[in-house]
Amino acid sequence: MGRNKYSQHEIDIIGMLLKKKCSGTRFQQKAIRHQLRVNFEFNISDFGEQGKAFGYDELQAAIQRGAIKILDDATIADMKAKRERDRQRDLEARIAAGEIIDNPEENDDWKKVLEEWNEYYKEEQ
Repeated sequence: MGRNKYSQHEIDIIGMLLKKKCSGTRFQQKAIRHQLRVNFEFNISDFGEQGKAFGYDELQAAIQRGAIKILDDATIADMKAKRERDRQRDLEARIAAGEIIDNPEENDDWKKVLEEWNEYYKEEQ
Protein backbone atom coordinates (compact mmCIF):
# COMPACT_ATOMS: atom_id res chain seq x y z
CA MET A 1 0.00 0.00 0.00
CA GLY A 2 1.23 3.44 -0.88
CA ARG A 3 0.43 6.83 0.55
CA ASN A 4 -2.98 8.43 0.81
CA LYS A 5 -1.81 11.96 1.74
CA TYR A 6 -0.45 14.27 -0.93
CA SER A 7 0.23 17.95 -1.49
CA GLN A 8 -1.84 19.87 -4.02
CA HIS A 9 1.20 20.07 -6.29
CA GLU A 10 1.59 16.28 -6.20
CA ILE A 11 -2.13 15.81 -6.93
CA ASP A 12 -1.82 18.12 -9.94
CA ILE A 13 1.09 16.06 -11.32
CA ILE A 14 -0.67 12.75 -10.56
CA GLY A 15 -3.78 14.05 -12.34
CA MET A 16 -1.74 15.05 -15.37
CA LEU A 17 -0.09 11.61 -15.48
CA LEU A 18 -3.46 9.88 -15.19
CA LYS A 19 -4.77 11.90 -18.14
CA LYS A 20 -1.73 10.82 -20.17
CA LYS A 21 -2.17 7.21 -19.04
CA CYS A 22 -5.72 7.01 -20.33
CA SER A 23 -4.72 8.21 -23.80
CA GLY A 24 -1.44 6.29 -24.05
CA THR A 25 -0.43 2.95 -25.49
CA ARG A 26 -0.16 -0.12 -23.29
CA PHE A 27 3.58 0.45 -22.88
CA GLN A 28 3.08 4.13 -22.01
CA GLN A 29 0.41 3.20 -19.47
CA LYS A 30 2.77 0.73 -17.84
CA ALA A 31 5.54 3.35 -17.67
CA ILE A 32 3.17 5.92 -16.14
CA ARG A 33 1.91 3.46 -13.51
CA HIS A 34 5.52 2.72 -12.62
CA GLN A 35 6.28 6.43 -12.35
CA LEU A 36 3.25 6.91 -10.08
CA ARG A 37 4.35 4.06 -7.80
CA VAL A 38 8.03 5.03 -7.61
CA ASN A 39 7.87 8.83 -7.53
CA PHE A 40 4.64 9.34 -5.59
CA GLU A 41 4.01 6.00 -3.84
CA PHE A 42 0.63 6.14 -5.60
CA ASN A 43 -0.90 2.75 -6.29
CA ILE A 44 -4.01 2.87 -8.44
CA SER A 45 -5.23 -0.36 -6.83
CA ASP A 46 -5.45 1.43 -3.47
CA PHE A 47 -8.14 3.80 -4.74
CA GLY A 48 -9.82 2.27 -7.78
CA GLU A 49 -12.09 -0.65 -8.49
CA GLN A 50 -10.38 -3.73 -9.85
CA GLY A 51 -10.99 -4.18 -13.55
CA LYS A 52 -12.06 -0.58 -14.14
CA ALA A 53 -9.91 2.16 -15.61
CA PHE A 54 -8.58 4.73 -13.15
CA GLY A 55 -8.19 8.21 -14.58
CA TYR A 56 -8.43 11.84 -13.60
CA ASP A 57 -12.16 11.68 -12.78
CA GLU A 58 -11.62 8.70 -10.47
CA LEU A 59 -8.79 10.61 -8.76
CA GLN A 60 -11.13 13.52 -8.09
CA ALA A 61 -13.81 11.11 -6.81
CA ALA A 62 -11.27 9.53 -4.42
CA ILE A 63 -10.42 13.01 -3.10
CA GLN A 64 -14.11 13.86 -2.67
CA ARG A 65 -14.88 10.69 -0.72
CA GLY A 66 -11.84 11.24 1.53
CA ALA A 67 -9.74 8.28 0.38
CA ILE A 68 -7.03 10.77 -0.65
CA LYS A 69 -6.22 13.69 1.62
CA ILE A 70 -4.56 16.90 0.47
CA LEU A 71 -2.16 18.43 3.00
CA ASP A 72 0.20 21.40 2.90
CA ASP A 73 3.71 21.05 1.45
CA ALA A 74 5.50 21.30 4.82
CA THR A 75 3.46 18.45 6.32
CA ILE A 76 4.11 16.27 3.28
CA ALA A 77 7.87 17.03 3.47
CA ASP A 78 7.90 16.07 7.17
CA MET A 79 5.98 12.88 6.40
CA LYS A 80 8.44 11.90 3.64
CA ALA A 81 11.41 12.59 5.90
CA LYS A 82 9.92 10.40 8.65
CA ARG A 83 9.26 7.58 6.17
CA GLU A 84 12.87 7.77 4.98
CA ARG A 85 14.16 7.68 8.58
CA ASP A 86 11.95 4.65 9.26
CA ARG A 87 13.21 2.86 6.14
CA GLN A 88 16.82 3.56 7.13
CA ARG A 89 16.20 2.32 10.68
CA ASP A 90 14.56 -0.87 9.37
CA LEU A 91 17.42 -1.45 6.94
CA GLU A 92 20.01 -1.03 9.69
CA ALA A 93 18.06 -3.44 11.91
CA ARG A 94 17.97 -6.05 9.12
CA ILE A 95 21.71 -5.63 8.53
CA ALA A 96 22.40 -6.03 12.26
CA ALA A 97 20.22 -9.16 12.36
CA GLY A 98 22.20 -10.63 9.46
CA GLU A 99 19.24 -10.70 7.08
CA ILE A 100 21.00 -8.39 4.63
CA ILE A 101 24.69 -8.12 3.83
CA ASP A 102 25.77 -4.50 4.05
CA ASN A 103 28.65 -4.91 1.62
CA PRO A 104 27.85 -7.43 -1.15
CA GLU A 105 31.53 -7.74 -2.11
CA GLU A 106 32.16 -9.33 1.29
CA ASN A 107 29.94 -12.25 0.36
CA ASP A 108 31.81 -14.27 -2.26
CA ASP A 109 30.04 -17.56 -1.49
CA TRP A 110 28.32 -17.55 -4.87
CA LYS A 111 31.68 -17.19 -6.59
CA LYS A 112 33.02 -20.23 -4.76
CA VAL A 113 29.95 -22.25 -5.65
CA LEU A 114 30.26 -21.22 -9.29
CA GLU A 115 33.92 -22.27 -9.35
CA GLU A 116 33.03 -25.66 -7.81
CA TRP A 117 30.23 -26.09 -10.32
CA ASN A 118 32.51 -25.30 -13.25
CA GLU A 119 35.24 -27.65 -11.94
CA TYR A 120 32.73 -30.47 -11.48
CA TYR A 121 31.48 -30.19 -15.05
CA LYS A 122 35.01 -29.85 -16.48
CA GLU A 123 35.91 -33.18 -14.87
CA GLU A 124 32.88 -34.91 -16.42
CA GLN A 125 33.78 -33.91 -19.96
